[in-house]
Amino acid sequence: MKGAGDKWVAFLAIALAAAMLSPPMSDFAQGAEPEPAPLHANTLAAFDRYVKLTEARNEEELKRGTNLLWIDELPAPERSEAYAGLKRGEVKMKKRETLEGGKLIACPGGIIHHWVGVVFIPEAKLGDVLGMLEDYDKHSVYYAPDVERSKTESRNGDHFRVFLRFRRHKVITVVLDTEHEIEYFRDAPERAHSRSSAVRIAEVENPGKSDEREKPPGQDGGFLWRMETWWRMEEHDRGVYVQSEVVSLTRDIPVVLKWMIEPFVTSIPRETLTATLVATRKAVEGRMPRNRD
Repeated sequence: MKGAGDKWVAFLAIALAAAMLSPPMSDFAQGAEPEPAPLHANTLAAFDRYVKLTEARNEEELKRGTNLLWIDELPAPERSEAYAGLKRGEVKMKKRETLEGGKLIACPGGIIHHWVGVVFIPEAKLGDVLGMLEDYDKHSVYYAPDVERSKTESRNGDHFRVFLRFRRHKVITVVLDTEHEIEYFRDAPERAHSRSSAVRIAEVENPGKSDEREKPPGQDGGFLWRMETWWRMEEHDRGVYVQSEVVSLTRDIPVVLKWMIEPFVTSIPRETLTATLVATRKAVEGRMPRNRD
């Protein structure tokens, strides 16, 4: 069975490379560099429209001020079980989809990934969570190995500009240098939220080597072109509920491989968000005072 598993992993590696890089097979045989995946204006326009509608929905929910977690939308029995699962340490995830006029938003040349997840941090205070999230210089510790480097580039009150180097490995390894604009809002003594936009994403070629360089943004492998994030935090039930919603954009998959590769590729954003929420809980718990009145 091990041999069959190794063959399957190798097959996935070849298929994923073909899906994400999509050069002619003859180019691989000749050792040629794969062609970059250009981010086209119509792809970006579709993503921007998607984000604008998602932002409007978020703003409406925050103004409402109640039932702020996605699990609050569930029928009563499922909602009760979801809250119980969070108390047991589970991460509750949901794939979301923003519609326009009740219809899907087409994104030519790209795939929009949209996930939301929640964790519960028992005995935590809202300040504990905010203190950890705003400690960007240590995010490379809190979120290792997915975050390899982190730095607060500037801060003006509740507004941050942050550098993060992401390293993501699943069959292949991708390293991305990113910059983010982040704003925090204190909505009530027990509630807060933040809004984060990745304003620059550059794929790194030969990371850690003497010839390391960034590829031009939007002219790369297309593993991550855009990322928008909404965080919500609510202190309740002797702890803090933390919700993160992420909308990201990657290059599309060739039609001939879509049936085989799409479930594999689209699983990465879900797994990444799950790992982020688990790491957030662990980091907050590690910073909390041992004895608290």
